[in-house]
This record gives sequence, structure tokens and C-alpha cells, in this order.
Amino acid sequence: MSGIEAIVGAGLAPYLALIVFGFLPSEVWRVLGVFLSRGLDENAEILVFVRAVATTLLAAVVAKLLVFPSGALVLVPLWARLGAILFGLGAFFLARRSMIAGVVAGEVFLVAAATFAIETP
Repeated sequence: MSGIEAIVGAGLAPYLALIVFGFLPSEVWRVLGVFLSRGLDENAEILVFVRAVATTLLAAVVAKLLVFPSGALVLVPLWARLGAILFGLGAFFLARRSMIAGVVAGEVFLVAAATFAIETP
């Protein structure tokens, strides 16, 4: 039994390792970012640019996942994946630009369409 397992028990050692090596290193940078960004103007030109680039990268990743899927999403037809995008966008705008409404509506549409579109052998 190693030293860490003697302290936390054999069953909890992997969770402690996950927190120490996965969560804490990234959390330090988040906290540091909060303290360093206190004096920044949210509408500064550089931050508007950074936000635009981040949004574009996220949109590109989502588009890549939906147009060229991998894993279980390959089984879902293209019409269902694109329909989920349109349905989610519609819900987003109908719910007065509510991000959660758009995401939930898109997911519900995708799961429902996949359920009816995928033929089981």
C-alpha cells in the first residue's frame, strides 16, 4: 500500500489524483484570471476580438462534429443533425436568446430524430 492510499484509502486514491493533477492546475489559472481581469473593460476592442475568435472556434468545432461525426453520431443521419441545429436555433431565438433553451431543444430533437431514424438490426 502506497503512502497516499494509506491516507485516503485505496478506493479514493484515483479521485484524489484526478483532483490534484486534473482540477487544481487549471483552477489556479482561472482564479488568477479573475484577479487580473478586474480592471479590464468588457467592451475593449481587444476583448471583443478575443470573444469573436473564441465564438468562431467553438462554432467551427460544433460544425465539424455535426458534418463529419465520429463515434455513435455517425449512425445519426445528416438530416437529423442539421435539423437539430435549426431546431435549436429556432428555440434560442423564440426563447429570447436563451442559450439553455437552444441547447436543450437541439438535444431533444437530435435524440428523438436518432431514435426514429436509426434502424436496429
